[in-house]
Amino acid sequence: MKILIVSGLSGAGKSVALNTLEDEGYYCIDNLPIAMIDQLSMTIQSMSRIEQYSGIAVGIDARNDPESLEQIEAIKQNLIARGFDVQTIFLTCASDVLLRRFSETRRRHPLTSSYIDINQALTLEDELLEPLERISDLIIDTSNLNLHDLRTMLISRLMGKRSANTDIHIQSFGFKHGLPSEADFVFDVRHLPNPHWVPSLRPLTGLDQPIVDYLSSKPNVTAMIESIAEFITTQVPEINRQGRAYLNICIGCTGGRHRSVFIAKRICQHLQQSLKDNSVQIIHRDKDRRKAG
Repeated sequence: MKILIVSGLSGAGKSVALNTLEDEGYYCIDNLPIAMIDQLSMTIQSMSRIEQYSGIAVGIDARNDPESLEQIEAIKQNLIARGFDVQTIFLTCASDVLLRRFSETRRRHPLTSSYIDINQALTLEDELLEPLERISDLIIDTSNLNLHDLRTMLISRLMGKRSANTDIHIQSFGFKHGLPSEADFVFDVRHLPNPHWVPSLRPLTGLDQPIVDYLSSKPNVTAMIESIAEFITTQVPEINRQGRAYLNICIGCTGGRHRSVFIAKRICQHLQQSLKDNSVQIIHRDKDRRKAG
């Protein structure tokens, strides 16, 4: 039985994540005290209808006492030793984005009080949840993700059948919108010819045929794609041997709509052909942003 432990900063999308998992067939429990996880695992084994679920998803937040939060790694290892397939997901987000989200929704941060303001609450929560973030198998920065993007990312990364090899996630992005915090490898393609400066191509994205034709005709673009693909292909066998669950490869241009999208897709196609024992998936973080270069 799979158990997903879902945690993260308030406002980063934990509720969205749990709702997504519930839609995908998981039995979800939010705000469970950490001390009850072991009891839950024993209850799961005696539930007559448990096999109808894809797994169990447990939401944990900073309202647990600090001593319990420090014990999460030992609890996780105990569950694994008892035969459970345990993964930990942590949702993070930039402080300024969290402040804006709380302002827009007019919701109260769970750690605020008469003597703790929102800024202090964010700092305290970050400190309290550090043990969970440290042991997480998947960390997702939602600073630049909307609800749909987060749902799509979770489904693509968690719903597929896991193999013994590393899952490779390729993400295009725009440097002007921030560097993805979950990146393992980052490739900067801003030095390549930019379709943004061709008026007829500016409104399009790197998936549109006119931009595909434009960038495919540039020898330095082709050389960059081949170099990145070759580098990744040579590194993945050792990463597989280390037993890593995920490898996050991020391709960045200025705005994340043209060059990075085209190159990320081509690299994805290369890797799907050369690394057939690995799952290779792609997401375009900033492709649909307006006024991007």
